[in-house]
Amino acid sequence: MRKRLIQIFGFLITSLGWTFVLCTMAMDYWRISQIGGQGGSFIIKVAWYWSNLWKDCFTDSTAVTNCRDFPVLWSVTPYVQGVRGLLMCGLTLGFFAVVLCFIGMDCTYIGGADKTKDKLVLAGAVFHLAGGVSNIAAYCLYINRVARTTFAATIGPGVLRYDLGPPIFLGLVGCFLIYLGTAFYVVTVFRVICPKSQVVYAYGGHTYMDPRSRGRTLYTGYYRPSQQYASYMGSGRSSSSKISKLSQTTPTKVSERDAFV
Repeated sequence: MRKRLIQIFGFLITSLGWTFVLCTMAMDYWRISQIGGQGGSFIIKVAWYWSNLWKDCFTDSTAVTNCRDFPVLWSVTPYVQGVRGLLMCGLTLGFFAVVLCFIGMDCTYIGGADKTKDKLVLAGAVFHLAGGVSNIAAYCLYINRVARTTFAATIGPGVLRYDLGPPIFLGLVGCFLIYLGTAFYVVTVFRVICPKSQVVYAYGGHTYMDPRSRGRTLYTGYYRPSQQYASYMGSGRSSSSKISKLSQTTPTKVSERDAFV
């Protein structure tokens, strides 16, 4: 029951994380810059320049927005192409991860035996991890590009200093949720990843395993013989020993005639 609850929490958390990442691709204000807004006249004029992965826009103080969509793929800024590709790659891996984890969850009736389902959950967790890394790389690439211009000592004419917008932070939160859900999945299949090892010791002609090993081992078999032989009861004489009975010599009854002769 505990395993099912942990896997359900992991599924919900990872699904929410991938939803956040998917929403960021369609959101505006990946970067934003404000011009004006300082006093000096009765009418304060403010203008905002903002961008996302698909267009550059300008909004004035009258709430009129003019946008310029990015041209064909080959003429887009290289780092924008990289961010797009990494996010799409991460979302593709996330789709396969969600499907594999859903099939391998303990509360579903598909996927085969328990061992097979655990392997599917483990494969899904690996896909979640790889997709999260791809998403993190995309957001870090965009942040690095914006930060290099913002904190540069000198910039060229007509170049704006942008700030990071809400989609970046939402995407980072989504990546954190993906990693958290992946950790829940890994906890439930930890024994598949790291099975408990048994240490064997040899002393003289006898062999026994580490007493910390679980289940019936050679250690228990050595110090607790099976019922086929004798059972050890304290320091007294063992009873019902077939070996001792077989080793004893059967007494022969001597008749009176043979004794007389």
